[in-house]
Amino acid sequence: MDITHLNPLRWRKSFLAVVLGGMVFIWFAFFDTYSIWTRIELNHRLEELQTKKKELQQETLILKDKIEDLETDPALLERIAREEYGMKKEGETVYKIKEVE
Repeated sequence: MDITHLNPLRWRKSFLAVVLGGMVFIWFAFFDTYSIWTRIELNHRLEELQTKKKELQQETLILKDKIEDLETDPALLERIAREEYGMKKEGETVYKIKEVE
């Protein structure tokens, strides 16, 4: 039996280069701190965060508009105080009506 094919020192240099290149590729693709897999996951997370940021910016604009409306429209402020917090003017009587199913 010829054992020379098991000795890495007797292999061709091109074969050794391919094996070494494959090992380096596998290392950088999966095991390195900044591996290709990690970068793909981080890019996906970045896209999710950018989408969430846009949604929150739109919500912020809506809330700013509501704040501006509350600051400039006393009738709206009074309606919200009456409907949501049950407030009343002095001398008023409030009747709560329950709906019957």
